[in-house]
Amino acid sequence: MNKHNKNIVYLISGPLGVGKSTTTKELARNVGQCVLIEGDVLLDMLNNELSLSWEERLRLTWENILALTRNSLQHDLNVVIDFVVEEELDWFCKHLSDLKNVSLKYVVLKAAKEKIIERLITRGDIDSLERSLFLLNKMESSPSTNKFSYDTTLKQLSETVEEVIKNARFYVAIDQ
Repeated sequence: MNKHNKNIVYLISGPLGVGKSTTTKELARNVGQCVLIEGDVLLDMLNNELSLSWEERLRLTWENILALTRNSLQHDLNVVIDFVVEEELDWFCKHLSDLKNVSLKYVVLKAAKEKIIERLITRGDIDSLERSLFLLNKMESSPSTNKFSYDTTLKQLSETVEEVIKNARFYVAIDQ
């Protein structure tokens, strides 16, 4: 394990259309010794043929994200995670709390409703619009996520990535 610097886990959340995937890919390119974990890829591995409920698929996806994160950290790698966080932050932190020399940055990306609609229409993902706007409303009305919110509406990708890397307000205590 790196004795001098902490490894960092960047947990990037937010509704569909705010730029999570674009941001996490660029973030991973800018953070040294880094792996990118795309939660949707892990979720998609649990296809419908397994006859699991949504809750079971979500739980298994988070357990897989945790396992990959822990394995990467134990190999002295930084981690960028792209996935929607609803109720899982405390659970995730608790399951990393035994690791030494690790910090976690949690960022909830958001954008104006009109911008989300525009982005989802542009990428042909209109079926996700209702879910995205539901999550946006849920996240905006949650006091626990406000501290970690970052609005991407008028931001360039480079600005967002720089803010995530440099801003200390996104740190979360994992040794609770």
